[in-house]
Amino acid sequence: MRRPKGIKTKKSVAKRFKITGTGKVMRSHAGKRHLLQGKSSKHRRRLGKSAVVDATDTYRILQNLPFSH
Repeated sequence: MRRPKGIKTKKSVAKRFKITGTGKVMRSHAGKRHLLQGKSSKHRRRLGKSAVVDATDTYRILQNLPFSH
């Protein structure tokens, strides 16, 4: 059995970005994996929150997520 051809979601992009209900693209901050003792607790808290992707990158991300918008 062959798989039917069609558009596929780029799974690496789907794991890194989320689309909000209003259409904004959200991302997580870098630098939260290791070496956390050297960072202040204020810095670590800020890294845990998600951020909005810049408008210049939004188009390319949405092209790789065809079923999310």
